[in-house]
Amino acid sequence: MAKINIKGTEVRLMSKDNDDRICLTDMIKAKDGDFFVSDWLRNRNTLEFLSVWEKLNKPNFNYGEFAIIASKAGLNNFKISVKDWIEKTGAVGVSATAGRYGGTYAHKDIAFEFGMWISPEFKLILITEYQKLKQEEAGRLSSGWDFRRFLVKTNYTIHTDAIKEHIIPELTEEQSKYVYSSEADMLNVALFGLTAKEWKDQNLSHAKRGLNMRDLADIHQLIVLSNLENNNAYLIEKGMSQEGRLLELRKIAVTQLKSLRKSSYTTEKIQAKLKKSIDKNK
Repeated sequence: MAKINIKGTEVRLMSKDNDDRICLTDMIKAKDGDFFVSDWLRNRNTLEFLSVWEKLNKPNFNYGEFAIIASKAGLNNFKISVKDWIEKTGAVGVSATAGRYGGTYAHKDIAFEFGMWISPEFKLILITEYQKLKQEEAGRLSSGWDFRRFLVKTNYTIHTDAIKEHIIPELTEEQSKYVYSSEADMLNVALFGLTAKEWKDQNLSHAKRGLNMRDLADIHQLIVLSNLENNNAYLIEKGMSQEGRLLELRKIAVTQLKSLRKSSYTTEKIQAKLKKSIDKNK
């Protein structure tokens, strides 16, 4: 989940299986007056555009249902929701998501077209900011950012399993969500000395681009973070309080960072070893 800022309007992006989706619900906040995605969807030109997109990207699009919907476009009483559009035609270009990251999302091609409905200027800025975001992502990948992310994930399952087994059983579902967030922030404090919110408040320009402290951490910090997850899982199993664990993990973080930064291992050598390990396990 990344974010781009378009003249003060923060727009979320969701990426899954190399398919970028942009939040129309966020985009519409830039349009003057009370409008909804369904207002755009009822337009005949919109429906024609969506049908062409679906034809190019989803062969089994239901053209029979589309014809019925299109025949009603332009009538004063015609209105169709995103949910109805998807259920009746089998469309995949637009989707409605519930929950924490809820909203109406659309494939980037469709989102750019939606941007024109807001204003030509909005569409052009959206395309520019999106391209800038993708260039930054490509830069992070080419500089070894993907290997650093691999490190973060190394002990993540061990850590969350320990929380699930030893802490969660005593809590409600709502409390459980807080615990996962609290434990992650405890590791942030142990390593970086800041909670995620404190870092965000101090680094608004990075936060607006959807980056967090872990995205911008160096490889030594992420090696230590991976180790902290493993150590925290062990301390949770031993029944140590969160306060006690924080003090212990802070000591470990300081010691390990000091050792790594004194060592002769360069970032390039670490990345080369990681790549060899990843290739070996493919």
